[in-house]
Amino acid sequence: SATKLRQLDLLPIAHLHLSYILLDLEGYSAKETESLQILNTKTLHLVFHPNQLFSVQVNISVNSLGCLQLTNIKLNNNNCGVLIKFLSGLTRGPTLLNFTLKHVKTTWKCLVRIFQFLWPKPVEYLNIYNLTIVERIDKEDFHYSKTALKALKIEHVKNEVFIFSQTAVYTIFSEMNIMMLTISDTPFIHMLCPPPSNTFKFLNFTQNVFTDSVFQNCSQLVRLETLILRKNKLKDLYKVGLMTEHMTSLEILDVSGNSLEYDRHDGDCTWVGSIVVLNLSSNILADSVFRCLPPKVKVLDLHNNRIRSIPKPIMKLEALQELNVASNSLAHLPDCDTFSSLSVLIIDSNSISNPSADFFQSCQKIRSIRAGNNPFQCTCELREFVQSLGQVSSEVVEGWPDSYKCGYPENYKGTPLKDFHVSQLSCNTTLLLVTIGIAVLVLTLTVTALCIYFDLPWYLRMVCQWTQTRRRARNIPLEELQRTLQFHAFISYSEHDSAWVKNELVPCLEKEDIRICLHERNFVPGKSIVENIINC
Repeated sequence: SATKLRQLDLLPIAHLHLSYILLDLEGYSAKETESLQILNTKTLHLVFHPNQLFSVQVNISVNSLGCLQLTNIKLNNNNCGVLIKFLSGLTRGPTLLNFTLKHVKTTWKCLVRIFQFLWPKPVEYLNIYNLTIVERIDKEDFHYSKTALKALKIEHVKNEVFIFSQTAVYTIFSEMNIMMLTISDTPFIHMLCPPPSNTFKFLNFTQNVFTDSVFQNCSQLVRLETLILRKNKLKDLYKVGLMTEHMTSLEILDVSGNSLEYDRHDGDCTWVGSIVVLNLSSNILADSVFRCLPPKVKVLDLHNNRIRSIPKPIMKLEALQELNVASNSLAHLPDCDTFSSLSVLIIDSNSISNPSADFFQSCQKIRSIRAGNNPFQCTCELREFVQSLGQVSSEVVEGWPDSYKCGYPENYKGTPLKDFHVSQLSCNTTLLLVTIGIAVLVLTLTVTALCIYFDLPWYLRMVCQWTQTRRRARNIPLEELQRTLQFHAFISYSEHDSAWVKNELVPCLEKEDIRICLHERNFVPGKSIVENIINC
C-alpha cells in the first residue's frame, strides 16, 4: 500500500524476477504524475479506491508482463478514456495475454469502448468479475476486426438499468468473433442465435434466465463443441434435445441444475449424434429419461434426480462408459445388457438393499464402482455380494469399506459389510434340513439302542399289564375282590435269602393268618412271571 510512490522506491526490487506484484493504490494521492518502471514481473495486480471514479497519477511500464489485474474500477462516459489511456501503456507489449477486471461499475457505452480498445490487442483472455451496469443501455457500434482474443468471461452481473433495448445487448455478444464466451449469473437474457459467421466453440451461460426457447431453430452454431446452460429456467428435456439438432460439432452439453422433466411416452427424442458428454444432474427427471438420451453418449450424469428404476425396454446405450445415478431412489444395480461398454458406475446414496452378486459377472468391463451409503439389508442374500466385493480390487470399489454399512435389520445397523458374517448353515435351507434329519436319525438310533440294552421293552410290557390290571381292579367291587382274594402278599427274594424266607419269614407270617404267595408253590405252570405275580 502506498500514498506516494516514486521510481526510487522500486529500485530495491528492480533486479528481481518476480512472478507477482500487488500495488494497493487505494490511498494514493500524488499531485503530479509519477512514472514507474517495474522491469521484471509476470503478474501485476493494481487495487484502486472502490468509491471514487477511476483516476490515476502514475504511469507504469512493465517488461514481459503476462497477466494484468485491476480491482475497483468505477467509470462513466466521461472518464472512460482515462482507463483506456492508462491501459495503452500496459498493453503495448506482445506478452500480455490475460487481462482481468474485478468489481467494475460502468456504463454500457464505456464497457463497449473497453471491448473495442482490447479487440486488436494481443490479449487472449479477458475476465470481468462483479460487473455493475448503470445509467442506460443503447445500441452501440462495434467493429469486429481480427482479434487475438480467444475467451471472454463475465461473471456476476448486476444491471441497474431496468428499461433498455435487449437487441443492443444481443448484438454485441452474439456477433463476437471469438471461440469461448462465458457469461454467468446475469439477470437478463444476453444471447440469441448468432450469425452464420460466428466462431464459437465454447459457450457457458451458467446461472442465467434462459428458457426452453433458447437456440431453438438455430442452425448457426455448427462449430460449437461445448454448451453449458447450468442453473437456468429449462423445463422440457424434449426441447433441449431439439435445440441441439443443428449443433453438428457439439460434444459436451451441461444442463444441470434446471427443472427438466420428460413426460412423453413415445421416446421420439431428437438429439444431435455428436454428443458424448451429457450432464442432466439436479433436475426432476424420472425413469422415462432413459427413453430420451443421445444414442452415442459416453459420459452420462443423472445424479440427484427422481429415478426409481432403469426400465428394461429402453434404447441400448452401447457407447456409454460412465454413468452417474447417485442420489436417486434406485433399488437395484443396473443391468449391463443395456450398457455393454459401461466401465464407471456411480450409484451411491440410493435405496439399494439387496444388490445382485451377478453384477460383476454381467459387467465385466467395470473398472470403477461407487455404491456406498446405501441401506444394505444384511441377510443371507447379501453374503454373495459382499464376497464378490471382497474379491475385487479396492481401486475398483471406491469407498470400500468405510461407505458400505448395514442399514437393516436393526441389530446389524451401522455394521460395515466387511464385518458382516453369517453361517453357511443358516443360509442354506437344503443343508439345514439334511443336518436336522441326520441329527434326528442319530438320536433315534441312540435311544433305541439304549432301550434294548436296558430291557426297556420288558419294563414297558410290565407297566402296561400292571396298568390294565389296575383298571380291571377298579371296575370290580371291593367286596367281590375280597371274596376272591387268595393271598395277602407276594414275596420276591434272591436265592441267597431263600433259606431264611422259607424257614423263618413265611412260617412267622402264616402263623398270623397272612396268606403268602410263593413262586415255588403257588405259580401256575405255563403262565409268565408277570401274570403269576398279578394273579397272586
